[in-house]
Amino acid sequence: MRVVEFWRTVLVLFALLINGKAEVYIVTMEGEPVISYTGGIPGFEATAVESDEKLDSTSQLVTSYAQHLEQKHDMLLDSLFDRGTYKKLYSYKHLINGFAVHASPEQAETLRHAPDVKSVERDWKVRRLTTHTPQFLGLPTGVWPTGGGFDKAGEDIIIGFVDSGIFPRHPSFGSPSSDPYGPLPKYRGKCEVDPDTKREFCNGKIIGAQHFAEAAIAAGAFNPSIDFASPMDGDGHGSHTAAIAAGNNGIPVRIHGHEFGKASGMAPRARIAVYKALYRLFGGFIADVVAAIDQAVHDGVDILSLSVGPNSPPATTKTTYLNPFDVTLLGAVKAGVFVAQAAGNGGPFPKTLVSYSPWITSVAAAIDDRRYKNHLYLGNGKVLPGIGLSPSTHPNQTYTLVAANDALLDSSVMKYSPSDCQRPEVLNKNLVEGNILLCGYSFNFVVGTASIKKVSETAKSLGAIGFVLAVENVSPGTKFDPVPVGIPGILITDVTKSMDLIDYYNTSTPRDWTGRVKSFKGTGSIGNGLMPILYKSAPQVALFSARGPNIKDFSFQDADLLKPDILAPGSLIWAAWSPNGTDEPNYVGEGFAMISGTSMAAPHIAGIAALVKQKHPHWSPAAIKSALMTTSTNLDRAGRPLQAQQYSETESMKLVTATPFDYGSGHVNPRSALDPGLIFDAGYGDYLGFLCTTPGIDAHEIRNYTNTPCNYTMGHPSNLNTPSITISHLVKTQTVTRRVTNVAEEETYVITARMQPAVAIEANPPAMTLRPGASRKFTVSLTVRSVTGTYSFGEILMKGSRGHQVRIPVVAMGYWR
Repeated sequence: MRVVEFWRTVLVLFALLINGKAEVYIVTMEGEPVISYTGGIPGFEATAVESDEKLDSTSQLVTSYAQHLEQKHDMLLDSLFDRGTYKKLYSYKHLINGFAVHASPEQAETLRHAPDVKSVERDWKVRRLTTHTPQFLGLPTGVWPTGGGFDKAGEDIIIGFVDSGIFPRHPSFGSPSSDPYGPLPKYRGKCEVDPDTKREFCNGKIIGAQHFAEAAIAAGAFNPSIDFASPMDGDGHGSHTAAIAAGNNGIPVRIHGHEFGKASGMAPRARIAVYKALYRLFGGFIADVVAAIDQAVHDGVDILSLSVGPNSPPATTKTTYLNPFDVTLLGAVKAGVFVAQAAGNGGPFPKTLVSYSPWITSVAAAIDDRRYKNHLYLGNGKVLPGIGLSPSTHPNQTYTLVAANDALLDSSVMKYSPSDCQRPEVLNKNLVEGNILLCGYSFNFVVGTASIKKVSETAKSLGAIGFVLAVENVSPGTKFDPVPVGIPGILITDVTKSMDLIDYYNTSTPRDWTGRVKSFKGTGSIGNGLMPILYKSAPQVALFSARGPNIKDFSFQDADLLKPDILAPGSLIWAAWSPNGTDEPNYVGEGFAMISGTSMAAPHIAGIAALVKQKHPHWSPAAIKSALMTTSTNLDRAGRPLQAQQYSETESMKLVTATPFDYGSGHVNPRSALDPGLIFDAGYGDYLGFLCTTPGIDAHEIRNYTNTPCNYTMGHPSNLNTPSITISHLVKTQTVTRRVTNVAEEETYVITARMQPAVAIEANPPAMTLRPGASRKFTVSLTVRSVTGTYSFGEILMKGSRGHQVRIPVVAMGYWR
């Protein structure tokens, strides 16, 4: 069967080559998808769900209507083109009505003018947005006990991961024999079988595992030998994100014989459903990602964790909110699925976000309170700080320093960049053995062709007691992360300190007239870098974390919507790794990795959202998002305003006072999120109203994507009932409305508002009493006092008589007209 399929694909590709360069196109069609079909077609009853209601994909109505849509897709293609001149990759039926097709540009043009076709868009690429955090977030003492302890935290909540797959045999994903996972009838996904081992990927903890690669194969980017035509993680990234959100509790993190603590997911008892659509070398394609999301919602996931985003705002659409990816996620939210998406790693520059829409929870990355440091002690008494997760050299003993360039077997090996210490065979073991090897941190380490892991292996194979890497020059934005190594080793990241080392080595190393070393006299020792130091100046917004303002279109016009939404740990996160994973050269072959990115922040929020969902199973995605946002903090552990890493004028790193464009509402506080007091709720109709009210979005385009006419407006997009207020163009006075719902006992709230001086703010009424389940509206009026050309920041604080505190950020820029 596979052979027949292979030759059919070859024939299709050959035909496409003759017709002109083929591309993958995403085509949307007239007619409702399953999630919003209200009936009207003879023989097919309605399948639409109410806002925030789960899709019942087992019903015969859903199955038959989905088949009807797929037949329409096939009939259209058959009527327009000869068989063998195109290849349909996917039919999208549940969240959007359309299909992905590999076709020539001429065929795409034909499709654009075909009856019932609403849009034809060329596929675009996405990329991955690359533990101690349960303790840092207070989960073991403040959250897990309320849900029955870690062994019940997240019980029966299903988190879907659209990522690079999973390594199923990792202990973080094992099914414990003492308390095995039972069946979960509400989940209807399937488990692929590993084509190599013939073993299923699922074990009770992992309850679904599928892969999506049709667009990647059609684009010629897929290599089965390294990308795996299965849910197997060929990268490491997918295993890492799944473990952060839902990995088992208390898994020892062991590398090179040292235990760095115990790892746990945020919701250690939640189930994992894997939808692999990202790959090692090229990231992924939207056609595959949309198919994965469509399948995940059909299968019945509760939460979606997306550490994936576009490489830039999609140029093919007029607005950032309307494209197949964001609209598919709007359908997911309509079906009651909470979506956490990484905000992007383009920081610290403004407008670098790649997560735009109000129905998505966009997550920025923070540095937590744990840092690793190490020191190099020189024979001249100087102590040089650096980083290196390594044991120390023998106490009270110093060792001779030998530079790699002075230990060459012969001068012809210079072509191998010997100072990188990547090739032990070019160095003289007799000179290096028993000494500390000095190496240079070149650009090869930045691009990944050299690694600290390999330096460690080189030093070990030559019998060195340890190694030092000196950074002689650094390009702006270079980020140095500590790497675990099995022998004493340190990276001197400060260029001036590296120069101190080099000066000491040169002055203490006598040479003959040819420059050859006569004897090595420089000495040193390496400290213990294995123990973390806990800081009070945490959390901080990580340098790489993408920043607002949010944009509403491809010309980078500011949106009336705050992004990111929330801040969560995303720097130096320990979690599971795939031994197949080569995404991080320092962790090749390892079972754990410590890496950074908003990719690591998003699954923190996905896992915490699972805990909220477990306690409040009937809350909408917007209610869960509101609970996380309104209870977050904008203060660090020392009680000072959050700070953000930023570049100084000399392009070194400095700290500045952070704003909502850095952290959204603030840093997540899981304990408070379980009991927020009030929520700002919103549903599918509200999001449509937001789209229909946003200037510059064509009502025809909205109908094309949502199959819904614009018959509802909210006056101004700022009136969308989000737990934040943003007005990008404030003229004179503008009043916005918010509606809160009490999810606790009867309580009286006093409302106060404050703002930076350029904008006046007033909230009405100043107080309100709400019974359980009751909703009340309040208004916030903003008035221009002076025009500064910059945004003003403020907040609304609602203090409850029973101790609840509800805080929402306010952002506005004033204009005279």
